[in-house]
Amino acid sequence: MARTNNVTELIISGLFQDPEVQRACFAVFLPVYLAMVVGNGLIVLTVRVSKSLHSPMYLFLSHLSLVEISYSSTVVPKFITDLLSKIKTISLEGCVAQIFFFHFFGVAEIFLLTVMAYDRYVAICKPLHYTTIMSRPVCHRLVAASWLGGIIHSMVQILVTVQLPFCGPNVIDHYFCDLHPLFKLACTDTSVEGVIVLANSGLISVFSFFLLVSSYVVILVNLRNHSAEGRRKALSTCASHVTVVVLFFGPAIFLYMRPPSTFTEDKLVAVFYTVVTPMLNPVIYTLRDAEVKVAMRRLWGRKVNSGVEP
Repeated sequence: MARTNNVTELIISGLFQDPEVQRACFAVFLPVYLAMVVGNGLIVLTVRVSKSLHSPMYLFLSHLSLVEISYSSTVVPKFITDLLSKIKTISLEGCVAQIFFFHFFGVAEIFLLTVMAYDRYVAICKPLHYTTIMSRPVCHRLVAASWLGGIIHSMVQILVTVQLPFCGPNVIDHYFCDLHPLFKLACTDTSVEGVIVLANSGLISVFSFFLLVSSYVVILVNLRNHSAEGRRKALSTCASHVTVVVLFFGPAIFLYMRPPSTFTEDKLVAVFYTVVTPMLNPVIYTLRDAEVKVAMRRLWGRKVNSGVEP
């Protein structure tokens, strides 16, 4: 797999070393993960079956929820099972695969959040042309481009990683496989690879974040020309999206925009964006979006009624 490779298996140090603390974490993180899967899955199902949620915004929301499930599932299930294991191991191939899918879904989420901001910009700033600009084929192309962008980004990361030689030690100082902790195990200088990661991951995050901020500044300026009711509805929709953007981009920029020579992985920050944020997203969107809440009530009512029919 890599040149002069003597390492075939990695030992994961984990989040905590105390067995009692690990069992307590298992009791906390398992329900959180299940809540994340159920919450995001319910959004995907609701958007797919509800006739009232066929606008572009909800199409993007359903794909965002699908990405959240996939993104968190690349890390959290193994992390949870490792909490009950004395020795936490993963093959080198499995480690590289985890890095690939983690970055694939993470960057796909970044692009989807950017697409959702563009959708809100067109809806608020160009309402008369909204149906023309955000036609169904255009929306599907934007979604496909988001997934494709994630694949391209992740392939660059993996092409950099598989060239590195690993000849020991084999203990990765994290609770899952990521680039910087893995680079520390390579028996060669990884400064060039660190710069590539900084450019590939960090700049995508920063550029997308500033693009999102700029779009919402334009939206806020444009809202001055709307009625009070129009401003209230637009701000309610945008507030959910802005909250998700801050929760996702804050930790990502914090972790990937630091120079690799001084990089110290903050495991608790990683827990936040791999476990907590994906769970909060469905809560944020459903609590602030009246249409989603109504559609979920209808879906639940339909299931209950069908269940009591003789």
